Amino acid sequence: MRNILKFQIENCGKSCIIKKLENSNCTTDIQERKIFMSTTKTSDMTVGSPVRLIIRFMIPMCLGNIFQQFYNIADSIVAGQFIGVEALAAIGSTGSLMFFVTGWLNGLSSGFAILVSQWFGAKQYGRMRHYVAMSVYLSVAFAVIMTVGLSIANVPILRLMNYSEEIMPSVSGYMGIIYAGLIVTAAYNTLAAFLRALGDSKSPLYFLVISAVINVVLDIVFIVNFGMGVEGCAYATVIAQGVSALLCLIYLVKKYPILHLKREDFRISFQSFGRLLALGIPMGLQFSITAIGTTIVQGAVNVYGEVYMAGFSAAGKLQNLITTVFVAFGATIATYVGQNRGAGKINRVRTGVRYTQIMILAWSVVTMALVYFCGKYMTWLFISPSETEVVNVSVMYFRTVFWCYPFLGSIFLYRNTLQGMGYGLVPMLGGVFELAARSAIVLLVAGRTSFAGVCLADPAAWIAALIPLVPYYIYTVRKWERSRAESVALNREI
Repeated sequence: MRNILKFQIENCGKSCIIKKLENSNCTTDIQERKIFMSTTKTSDMTVGSPVRLIIRFMIPMCLGNIFQQFYNIADSIVAGQFIGVEALAAIGSTGSLMFFVTGWLNGLSSGFAILVSQWFGAKQYGRMRHYVAMSVYLSVAFAVIMTVGLSIANVPILRLMNYSEEIMPSVSGYMGIIYAGLIVTAAYNTLAAFLRALGDSKSPLYFLVISAVINVVLDIVFIVNFGMGVEGCAYATVIAQGVSALLCLIYLVKKYPILHLKREDFRISFQSFGRLLALGIPMGLQFSITAIGTTIVQGAVNVYGEVYMAGFSAAGKLQNLITTVFVAFGATIATYVGQNRGAGKINRVRTGVRYTQIMILAWSVVTMALVYFCGKYMTWLFISPSETEVVNVSVMYFRTVFWCYPFLGSIFLYRNTLQGMGYGLVPMLGGVFELAARSAIVLLVAGRTSFAGVCLADPAAWIAALIPLVPYYIYTVRKWERSRAESVALNREI
């Protein structure tokens, strides 16, 4: 143990001399690391088996994503079973809009957390806390601006999505309440991103499980007992998210002393803001651009009527649920790559990406079989089996898109890998390709062909998104390898 600490102190001293990082205190960092590793559930992903680390981190992430989706899914199930098809169409069709809003906040917080994970991997905890504090400033600012702006633009946005006058009041009321609660959504996403950046993917899961149960109970109470309609679902969602954010904050304060922020951590640095925004905005835009594309598709589906809206909504939610493994792998690889990037271990980055690609392809086969053969029966979760037209719409969607799941999974892998490396522009460009493909399909087929033609927008988007991602990943890794080889050769000469 003495030799290990001696090695860490020597390396820390060299790092301070060479890099001259601001506010670094090597003795303090060593002491903090000893406290940190003995009192928290962090995971140092720079050592150990990449496959084991990725799977261990991914499983809680996957379960957490499922429970996070469960908010809107629970609203749709309760509304569809207790109110009817119109309520399912109203709430379910807001999925793309919800993804636009929450995706932006999630992308921002994930981008901010990349710098946190990189400084954690570099063992520079003072700088890590500074970026945590700056991230809090930015997250609050974005949440407030979005709440005000989206509340004003609520009805105009819904009119652009071709909602009928019959369900417009229900949809606008539901989304208005969701917008009012964005501050708690931002709080949970930001706090959970900090925990995941340090390798703790289990704690956010526990809080989501608790809040998901609260959401279901409140859905039933507000709708069945109080007769509040779809607005009751929205109130239940906001309250449940508030509980998860509060629990996350309490846990972080009690269990992570290294993240206890001091006054100097909150000293405003516009340079730090710029670095955070350089990663957060492209990631937020990436989610938002994807959401804009799905919103365009939703607008095209709305033209076909409430039956198609309900069926498309049910299929989309089921697909999001079973492909959440892809999302979890993506979030995991971002943390894994971020930590190893900070530690300068490019070989571990390549190994982790390679094995993750294999695992994604394996899960793709499972999901393809699942939706093709069982999609009809899974739809019954949202709507009565007697609603055969709605069920048939869901089946039609599944049969049109199932073959393209390997491409969908690969998007999350390469996009998050590049983000973990610190590159935000190209992943955002992948989102632009995705948006262009969806828009092109909708313009060509919407209102001119059958519903199946509109369904082709998703496969086209998934394939298009990979066009800039894969080549740039290969180019970046090779560049790093050349740079490392040159550095090694130079050291030998010296």
